[in-house]
Amino acid sequence: MTAPARGRTECRSCGATLTRTVVDLGTTPLANSYATTAEAATNAPRYPLHARVCDRCLLVQVEDAVPADEIFSEYAYFSSYSETWLEHGRRYADWAVDALHLGPQSLVVEVASNDGYLLRHFRDRGVPVLGVEPAANVAQAAIDCGIETRVCFFGDEVGRELALERRADLVVANNVLAHVPDLNDFVAGLASVLAPSGVLSVEVPHVLRLIQNAQFDTIYHEHFSYFSLLSVDHVFRRHGLELFEVVELPTHGGSLRLLAQHRGAGRPQGTGLPAVRGLEEYAELDDPSTYEGFAIKAVMCRQSLLDFLAQARVEDRRVAAYGAAAKGNTLLNYSGVTAADVPFVVDRSPHKQGLFMPGSAIPIVTPDHLDEVEPDYVLVLPWNILDEIMDQMAHIRSWGGQFVTPVPVVQVIA
Repeated sequence: MTAPARGRTECRSCGATLTRTVVDLGTTPLANSYATTAEAATNAPRYPLHARVCDRCLLVQVEDAVPADEIFSEYAYFSSYSETWLEHGRRYADWAVDALHLGPQSLVVEVASNDGYLLRHFRDRGVPVLGVEPAANVAQAAIDCGIETRVCFFGDEVGRELALERRADLVVANNVLAHVPDLNDFVAGLASVLAPSGVLSVEVPHVLRLIQNAQFDTIYHEHFSYFSLLSVDHVFRRHGLELFEVVELPTHGGSLRLLAQHRGAGRPQGTGLPAVRGLEEYAELDDPSTYEGFAIKAVMCRQSLLDFLAQARVEDRRVAAYGAAAKGNTLLNYSGVTAADVPFVVDRSPHKQGLFMPGSAIPIVTPDHLDEVEPDYVLVLPWNILDEIMDQMAHIRSWGGQFVTPVPVVQVIA
C-alpha cells in the first residue's frame, strides 16, 4: 500500500525551493516499522523516499512524508545492544569530562538520549545528567537505570523551559540532527539550553562519506537530513552558534563530531575545521551538481546484491542476514529482496526478535538460529559495526560460513 506523501518543496534549513535530485529510491515502508506478522510486514504503508539537495545551503534532505511523532513515539532501536556504541559512549564521556573539566558542579544534557547508554558514563564519573527522549519505551529503559529523562520531543520551547531550570555546560546531540523535521526549531532549542560558556557537541554521519561510498541505505524516512560541514555551518550560524572544532569519526561509515559555542564565547578555532573544509572543497561539495551522480551508485549496489543472491540460488548456497537494522530495510526494499531470497535475519535485541522486517517480511530471530541452520553466507546489514559482528559470530567459519557486506557493492569476506 502506498500512502500519499506530505511533500516538501522548500529546504528545511534555509527555505529555498528544492529542485535537484540526489537519488529517488521509490516508495518504501518506514525503516523502523517492524511488524508482528508477515502479512502486516508485506502490506506496510509505503511512502516516497526521494533525496534532494538544496542549491543554496547544500543540505541533502528527504521530504517529511510522515509526522515525526508517528515515527519516534515508540522506537525499536536500543543503543545498549551494540557493544560498539557502548564503547563509543564510554570513550566520548571520558574525553568530554577531561577536556571540558566537567564535575559535580556541571550539567550534561543529552537530546535523544535513547536508553541512557551514554549518560550513564557521565553519571558514573559524578557529573549530573539529564536526558530528553521522545520514545517512551526507550526512555523508560534509561529511567529504570537511574538516568533522569524527560519524555518529550525537543525543540525551542522545551529548550527554553529547561533553561529556566538550569542551562547546560555540555549539550550533546549525537546522531539525532538527521532525525529532525523542523531543523531550525531544534537548533534554536539547543542554543537556548546551552550555557553562555557551554559547549554543544553534535555527531552526524558525514554526507561526504555517504556519496563517496555509495551509502544510499542510510537514507530513510526517519533520516530527514544528511549533513556536510558546509550545511551544518549554515544552520548553526542562523541561530547564533559558531563551530570551533570538528573531528572525523569512523562511526556510521564516517561521521563528524561538531563542537560549537555561542557566537563570541571565545574558544579558538581548532585544526579540524580547515582540514574538513578542505576535504569538502576537494570533493566539490560546494557545487550542487556534484550530488547528481550519486543515483547510479545506488543502482550499481542494488544490481550487485541481486546478482549475488541469484548466484547463491544457482549454487544452492543458503543466505541469512545479520542485524535487523533500519539501513538494511532501505537496502532490501529498494532491491526488492524478500524472505524468498533471505529466509531470516538474526538480531541480538529482544525488542526486534519475533517481528518481521517491513516490506520484505523477513522474520527476525535470535542469533542462535545461525547455529541451527548453518548458512553458507551471512549478509551483514549493519555494515557499520562489521568488526563487532565478525568477532561475535566468528564461529560461523567452523562450518565454512562467510560474511558478506552489501555496500558499496557485495563483498564476500574470506
